[in-house]
Order: sequence, then structure tokens, then C-alpha cells
Amino acid sequence: MGLHDPAGGPAVSLARPQVPGFHPILVGDTLVTCISDGSLPAGIAALNNIGQEEARHLLDAAFAPPVPRTQVSTYLIQAGGRFALVDTGGGRQHMAPSVGFLADNLARAGVEPGQIDTVLLTHSHPDHSYGLVTSSGEALFPNAEVLLHAEEACFWLSPGAETRLPPQAQRYLVPTLASFAPYQGRIRTFTGGEVFPTVTAVPLPGHTPGHSGYRIASGADSLLIWGDVAHVPDIQLLRPEVGIAFDIDTAQAAETRRRVLEEVAVERQHIAGMHLHFPGFGHVERRGGGYGFVPSPWSDLPG
Repeated sequence: MGLHDPAGGPAVSLARPQVPGFHPILVGDTLVTCISDGSLPAGIAALNNIGQEEARHLLDAAFAPPVPRTQVSTYLIQAGGRFALVDTGGGRQHMAPSVGFLADNLARAGVEPGQIDTVLLTHSHPDHSYGLVTSSGEALFPNAEVLLHAEEACFWLSPGAETRLPPQAQRYLVPTLASFAPYQGRIRTFTGGEVFPTVTAVPLPGHTPGHSGYRIASGADSLLIWGDVAHVPDIQLLRPEVGIAFDIDTAQAAETRRRVLEEVAVERQHIAGMHLHFPGFGHVERRGGGYGFVPSPWSDLPG
């Protein structure tokens, strides 16, 4: 179905991309580009520590639909002549048809998968790692090394993972292992420190054991890519205690969320997040008893 043209012309088709799906900014001398992989529905039934009526009220107050869509974003980092990609989206083989557009949007941004030399994973959930492979199961990034926190690798990739996973995550194990399989010999773990030029890993455990953010620092500028600190920002920033069913450790995830929100608000830290409204760049402010997201103003220049 299309939209009616008030001038009396034919309906306007919506069967085309809304926007090109990428948005660059400069962090000092480092170019950081949000690359959209698509979006997923974020039903409030998956949230915990909040009643559904209150959740609907908060969404309504934020002018959000009753079933909001959560963005699935990745971030391309260009520094020192090298290319790193933070997360890979959900791919096209196991998730919804509304994700899996990473390669298309990378191409629109002028970058080919073969140019990526480093993939930095915030964690191994499907909407962050399934995009490592093509629909035929081959490595999408043939020249890339994959980096993730040591705790994350141990939890998902070491023997006995099926006994460690909570019931809601059991179905992810086989496709997760398949996504990593083409990169055997090219998977490297870290516990902290610099992982790419200008980029330092920041442990943010709770959502998964090795969930990590990445802080980019260049000159006087910095940007914290915080991964999955929040999935439904219109609710979880105002109410940091609200978790989601995909949290491995609900209490630790909430504690991490409160700590990070307070830190970035006080420090006026520029942030980006995979599930913040596209392109996800902005700041956090104290708002009432919680916090709110202030998107960065759009600019026609990366800087």
C-alpha cells in the first residue's frame, strides 16, 4: 500500500529504503560512521521490573508507538588508514527480514567488506554477531580479525556453553557458533586496553558476561559506543532499573546501566548505542529521577 498524494497524483510507494542508512561524524581525526543493519520490534512484554501499563504510558509520553522498533546499528571506525567495524548486525540467514542490510549500507558509504581488517564485538547476541557471515555461511569480512572480551568468548565459544546458557538463550548457540566458524584462527580476545588505533575497550558486564563498550579518543574529542546499555531508550533511560529478557544477569545489567548513565551525564560524554534512535549519536542528561537522551544535531559535514 502506498501513501495518497494530496495533489491528486498516484500513491507514493514505501517499498524503498527510507534513507541511505549511514551517518558519519568526526571524533578528532577519527571518522566514525553509523551503519544501519535495519530494525526489530521491541515489544514491552520482554521488559522486566516494570508493569506493561506503565511501560505503555512512558512510550506514549515519548510519542512512541505501542510496539516500538529498536534500531540495529553498527559503527565503522576509520583511523590510521585502517577500518574497524563495531558489531555486524543480525545478518540475513537467521533473524527477521527487517535486518541484514549492513553490507548494502556499507557499500552506500563507499566501503567494501574486504576493507574491514578488524571486527570489534560488543557481545555475541544474534543482532550483533550473526552478520559476521553471508547467507551461505561464508565470512562476510574475509580479511578481518574478530575481537571480543575474553569472558564473552569463554561463555559462548568454549566447550560446555550449552550448560551455561539460560533457557532464553539456548536457541542462539548453534547459529552463534556457525557465525564464528569461518573466522577460526582469526579470533582474538582481550580484557581491556587499546584494541584498535584510538579505541579502548570498556567492560560493561551484565547484559552478557563480556559485554563491552568501546571508547574512541582522538585529540580533545571522545565517543563511547556503549553497545546494549539500553534496548528501549524511551523507557530504560528514564527507568534504569528496567531490564530486558535477553539480559544474562539482570541485576548486574541494571547496575551497569545506572553507573554508565550517571557517568556519561556528569562527564557530558558523547555516546552512541546500537539500539538508540538512528544514528544513535548524542548525550545523556539527568531528567527527573532518571535520564534522557539528547540526539546530536544533524550536520551536513562529518565534523
